[in-house]
Amino acid sequence: MRPDPAFGLLKLYDAALPHVYGYLLARCRDATLAEDLTAESFLAAVHAVRKPDAPEPSVAWLIGVARHKLADHWRRVEREQRGLRLLDGDEEPVEDPWDVAVDKIRAREVLDALGPHHRAALTLRYLDGLPVPEVARYLDRTVHATEALLVRARCAFRRLYTGEEGS
Repeated sequence: MRPDPAFGLLKLYDAALPHVYGYLLARCRDATLAEDLTAESFLAAVHAVRKPDAPEPSVAWLIGVARHKLADHWRRVEREQRGLRLLDGDEEPVEDPWDVAVDKIRAREVLDALGPHHRAALTLRYLDGLPVPEVARYLDRTVHATEALLVRARCAFRRLYTGEEGS
């Protein structure tokens, strides 16, 4: 009988936990949510290492699992908010991209104020530095839909950052 491969993950848990939690907390900026997503990440990792041809667990691999869990969370929240926006009849305008150096503290505040779908897209693209096709894969969207989402997200970010929101 083969030993449970999840025991290898247990050996890594103490070293990996602060890294996974820190990664999630830095991106969602909500301690309770980061704790929940950390737990979901480790549970998903247990299931993953029990599959045939499973990868060798490492801190980097666990952070990848956490990135997927965070993207899943943002997709769930976006679906809920999209349904509410449809009921309210709200639509977001599509504008040209905006590139400028921004103050990091103000940028974090603005990022926190955005909807989860915009926050997810901008975080994955600009904070994590992922290319658009990779962002599309994490958000479970087509590349073209992701490019359009990024345009809208940058516009929403700019409106909030420059104080145009609510004017």
